[in-house]
Amino acid sequence: MERSKAIPVEETGSVKETVSFTLNQKQVAIEVDATARLTDIIRNQLNQTGTKLSCGIGRCGACSVIIDSKLVNSCLVMAYQIDGSTISTIEGIWEEESLHPIQQAFLEEGGFQCGYCTPGMILATKALLDQEPDPTDEQIKTALSGNLCRCTGYGGIIRAVKKARIMLK
Repeated sequence: MERSKAIPVEETGSVKETVSFTLNQKQVAIEVDATARLTDIIRNQLNQTGTKLSCGIGRCGACSVIIDSKLVNSCLVMAYQIDGSTISTIEGIWEEESLHPIQQAFLEEGGFQCGYCTPGMILATKALLDQEPDPTDEQIKTALSGNLCRCTGYGGIIRAVKKARIMLK
């Protein structure tokens, strides 16, 4: 009886694929590991370091990005899921050499803390105000509920959302 031949295993052990998407108004086509997380792609391959990796399991919101107008935790998004998407990170919301009104409101109302959660908080605020320009206090609290601040509290952040609401009108 003849023995079967061994099937060669690729040296890297990973499967690469090319994904195309829009990141911060720019078209991107890159080769990635099929199982790579969006957080890692954004930070390590595209050098957009405003998106933070913290819990890695979708509980803290530090890795928040907006994909096709929806706020998502990028640590839970795999590379194959972003093909054809439009993605915004904190680096993509500022306007022509000036801060976005939401960023300005966070500065003026003490919504910035250590900077780790702030990008996710700002993107959560943007996603909320894009869909509901005049949210209630309850809607604001619900919109921010997936983003954790470990430094102080939410008083300055909620004031910033309310000020941004006014600034954007």
